[in-house]
Amino acid sequence: MTKTKLTLSQLEQYLSKAAWILKGPVDASDFKVYIFPLLFFKRLSDVYDEEYQLALEESDGDVEYASLPEFHRFEIPDGCLWKDVRETTVNVGLAIEKALRGIEQANQESLYGIFGDAQWSNKNKLSDRLLTDLIEHFSQYTLSNSLVEPDILGNAYEYLIKHFADLTNKKAGEFYTPRSVVHLLGLILDPHEGETIYDPACGTGGMLLECVDHLKENNEDYRTLKLFGQEKNLTSSSIARMNMFLHGIEDFQIARGDTLRQPAFFAADGLKTFDCVIANPPFSLKEWGAENWTNDPFGRNIAGVPPKGNGDMAWVQHMIKSMNSTGRMTVVLPHGALFRKGAEGKIRQKLLEDDLLEAVIGLGPNIFYGTQLAACVLVFKQNKEESKKDKVLFIDGSDQVRVGRAQNYLEIEHVHQLFDWYIHYDNVENYVKVASMSDIEENDFNLNIPLYVEKIIEDNLPSVEDALKDLKTAWAESQKAEEKFKTILKEFI
Repeated sequence: MTKTKLTLSQLEQYLSKAAWILKGPVDASDFKVYIFPLLFFKRLSDVYDEEYQLALEESDGDVEYASLPEFHRFEIPDGCLWKDVRETTVNVGLAIEKALRGIEQANQESLYGIFGDAQWSNKNKLSDRLLTDLIEHFSQYTLSNSLVEPDILGNAYEYLIKHFADLTNKKAGEFYTPRSVVHLLGLILDPHEGETIYDPACGTGGMLLECVDHLKENNEDYRTLKLFGQEKNLTSSSIARMNMFLHGIEDFQIARGDTLRQPAFFAADGLKTFDCVIANPPFSLKEWGAENWTNDPFGRNIAGVPPKGNGDMAWVQHMIKSMNSTGRMTVVLPHGALFRKGAEGKIRQKLLEDDLLEAVIGLGPNIFYGTQLAACVLVFKQNKEESKKDKVLFIDGSDQVRVGRAQNYLEIEHVHQLFDWYIHYDNVENYVKVASMSDIEENDFNLNIPLYVEKIIEDNLPSVEDALKDLKTAWAESQKAEEKFKTILKEFI
């Protein structure tokens, strides 16, 4: 077992190799179900061992003292350490299951259910030989606090999330939003010390962690943030919780459940509200729970009931209802949410009349995994600045992409350009328009970006006057050249 400090590159290669050990009997779309829990188990076990050794040295070898819970971030019962599983050669899957469930039960408040529901003892899929190879591979490195900093481990973990999205590319957008899009939302949201952040469709936790990174970049104390997330998918919600721990985040709550049907966070007078709300919810969700919305017990139908077969405006209203009195939010939606008529049109109109929408930012096509659709970012605020009231900023970022063969990419320079336009809040020919509420009303509250940002086609052709002037100049020059040629010719005759 290597006892040297690990680099990000080493960790990334180490995790990629773990995935390839599973290749064959396990489908690539299921790699995450096994790799993430094992990585987290290894980290917990190595940190526990390190804490145990420190306490042992401090107490001159007192084993009972070193085992006390107060010296350990998490408790690991007898027989549930990594080395216990590593020493097992028969029924290895059963030994892994026993260790993971033992750790969950010993830390019910913080780790209950965190390892997911993978069938480790299914020998048709996971033979003892394959699991032994996987355990031996993970045993190469010690993932203790002194050898792997949380930031590096967390970054390697996010690399793995993206790596699996690349491998499967099957509806991967459900659990992986391109990091550059997440970064743009974080810049716009601009969270600060002591604020509460909420993601109602948090996936693996990337947007919440972006808010943490935002504070780090601004030299603010990220530990003062309070993070809240809800995620319906069991595997993704488990990964999100592991992700927080592996990044060294302490103050968070990740709930598993269907946000639109059963939101998880409450205050005395209804839904809990937050300073910042951020999300990339599932696009145009069909079975979203419309049957409960007419008489929504949480009062989220503030602007109307969305259509039965499309949940986009349900997410928007849920997020608005989750903002506190000074709250702000950023949400990624498909472009259709800007212009679809019927119930969605009425909801848009009410939200605009309430002056909650600050900006509409159109993103380029084909930058999300699993869909070629172009998406947009909507920015809402409970209290818009005085100069922005009764106005909406429209940004056409459709060409702010690097075009790739199979996919397009929103690069960091594109993110900075879009954010710069957002911050300056001013008209830019072909790209940005500050529209008044009367402009929007004239368009029947349709928010389709081309209605506001008109593309001026420059043909670069000169005017008739300039063309004639240039022609006269060219004619005069040709006459001079002809006279000169005749003079030279005479000298040789």
